[in-house]
Amino acid sequence: MLFPGKSINSMPVVVTGMVLLAAGVIVSCGQPGEAGTVAVATPYHAPPLTWTACRNLPDPGPDGPQPPRNLQCAKLTVPLDYANPGKGTIRLALIRIRATDQAHRIGSLVFNFGGPGGSGVDPFAAGAGVLFEKLGTRYDLVGVDPRGAGQSSPVTCLEDKQKDAFLATDTSPDNARETTALIAAQRAFVQGCQQRSGKILPHVGTIDAVEDLDVLRAALGDRKLNYFGFSYGTWLGASYAHRFPKNVGRAVFDAAVRPDLPQEQFGLQQAASFQRALKRFSRWADQQPGAKGRMLTKIAKLLKRLDAKPIRIAGGRKLTQSHGAMGILIGLYSKEFWPALREGIEQATAGDGTTLLDLSDAYPQRGQDGHYANMLDAGTAISCADATERYTERDVMRALPEYVKASPIFGQTFAWGLLTCTGWPYKGSDAAQKVDAPGAPPIVVIGTTGDPATPYEWAPWLAKTLGRGVLLTLKGDGHGAYPTGDACIQQAVDNYLLNGDAPANGTTCP
Repeated sequence: MLFPGKSINSMPVVVTGMVLLAAGVIVSCGQPGEAGTVAVATPYHAPPLTWTACRNLPDPGPDGPQPPRNLQCAKLTVPLDYANPGKGTIRLALIRIRATDQAHRIGSLVFNFGGPGGSGVDPFAAGAGVLFEKLGTRYDLVGVDPRGAGQSSPVTCLEDKQKDAFLATDTSPDNARETTALIAAQRAFVQGCQQRSGKILPHVGTIDAVEDLDVLRAALGDRKLNYFGFSYGTWLGASYAHRFPKNVGRAVFDAAVRPDLPQEQFGLQQAASFQRALKRFSRWADQQPGAKGRMLTKIAKLLKRLDAKPIRIAGGRKLTQSHGAMGILIGLYSKEFWPALREGIEQATAGDGTTLLDLSDAYPQRGQDGHYANMLDAGTAISCADATERYTERDVMRALPEYVKASPIFGQTFAWGLLTCTGWPYKGSDAAQKVDAPGAPPIVVIGTTGDPATPYEWAPWLAKTLGRGVLLTLKGDGHGAYPTGDACIQQAVDNYLLNGDAPANGTTCP
């Protein structure tokens, strides 16, 4: 598949307790006011929220984590177009877990788990609240499906069978025929987005989501937005801080993004970061008992073989070269995935591609029933709304050598991903790239030195650019620091969010 421009590709938060796709200072949060009494900076007031028992939640299956009993759901009504409210409204899906210590409740803590296009509702329904149980003593934990994603007027570009074919397309073409097929698949995806979701496509950018956050803040009855964002969620949070600096409460940005980069540089730096993570995984795999041969060499040979002859999987599907590369990439998101990734590569080398295909399916969130969540569709729409660059095949060919040098395994796919927004029916905007927030209170920014998807150097950049950023570093691997369970990181974040006490700027864990 093509990578959406500036897509961070957040893994579903509960895949390993929580994995993604980066903390603290004394921030005056204030006490929440009564609903309907809080001023909204945006000249729009949402109808009151009605919280009810949640329905239509994803089925976790017999072996999956069961939803918490104290979940509540609601819908937030917001304008489709803030510049022209007369165009109508849309409704955003919300979920919350009420604070267990209501006597000492601070307010709401709003989450964005990344993407772009990732759901904020499904992770809590699937048990992500366990990870934030300590924070949930004094905060209502609140998730929201951003506009265009999940249950919030979702963008749809392809039907399930069409998406199967799209994701099997060779994303590292070796000849004119494969190049033509890839460009045709990308064009069909864009046309599908316009045909099925044309009305909402111009209104799903990060700037629109920022306005939604402030309406949500007021609807929740909070004078300040307390916020925890992962991966793309750090970009959304930073954009909010730029737009509404005086409304920021206690905020944590984990797996920081650098939104000012042109898409070409953004993708190049991501490709290099994934390649570094692949080398670390390979060194680990080579040291495991029974290891035979160098893992990097084995991966290169496997992908070359899959290019010539995909592996048939039970049920009629095939593990293609693109699926194999995606499965390997997804396996790098967390060190907890490394054993499964190693096993999947060994199995595929022996002719069984099931595990590697399962890993590949995690990116677009394909269920065992063949149904996809809409993160790929929504993520593409949001990414194209947030960028003005539109690349050509000639641009890709020019960029290819540098991409392949940065990542012999993933470089071609990332380079061809520059075409994702080519032919997009609406002009994008660079407005969300502005993330300086000198009027905001201190904001905690976390980076992990071995993060594959958001290179570590983006975290110091974001902390400095915000003007009030407090940098917290985790020495380790994986996309996102708090989900790793590192005690040092979690203690620093929890202490900040619960007590307002920040670690010193530049603190490193462990």
